[in-house]
Amino acid sequence: MIARSKARTVVAKTIAAKMVAVLAMLAAAGSPAGATMARAPLPATVALDSRAYVERVSTDLNGRARRVLAAANRLAPGDRVVFVVNYRNRGDAPVRGFYVTNPVPARVRLDMMQFSAAPADMQVSVDGGAHWGRLDDFTIPTPLGGTRRATSEDITHVRWGVHAPVAPGDSGRIAWRGVVR
Repeated sequence: MIARSKARTVVAKTIAAKMVAVLAMLAAAGSPAGATMARAPLPATVALDSRAYVERVSTDLNGRARRVLAAANRLAPGDRVVFVVNYRNRGDAPVRGFYVTNPVPARVRLDMMQFSAAPADMQVSVDGGAHWGRLDDFTIPTPLGGTRRATSEDITHVRWGVHAPVAPGDSGRIAWRGVVR
């Protein structure tokens, strides 16, 4: 039992480390942009830290349902996952006008309820980060040569623009929800 728990912890840490590595790689390359948007690479002084949690519902002593976040070391279809990306300005000068980009894991689809209430600076990509915009802006080619409107199942990346200045030492947090397919 203890060996399984340790193995799950190692797997969870490995997944978290890979997410951080992917985010760092995307940041180093700059966020891909569509034709109408300029590139805004992540400044070298901005550090990213990404974590994933599974949302569990438990019952308290009074019989009320309580939502709690737990380490996402074991997931099943239908689980609600919360991804949290923290950013911090480690430099000596304020930074602004950059994007925090997060790949959407293949087994996860974006929670549409969150997407419909998303701020205007949240954008999605359905083609691996080549083009960015609102989900309504995208169509997907079909096998018979036609097109269809993109759905949450098609989203490959999400990103948020950080337009307000982030002072030296300050940090921010972006969270988004998904559902395991």
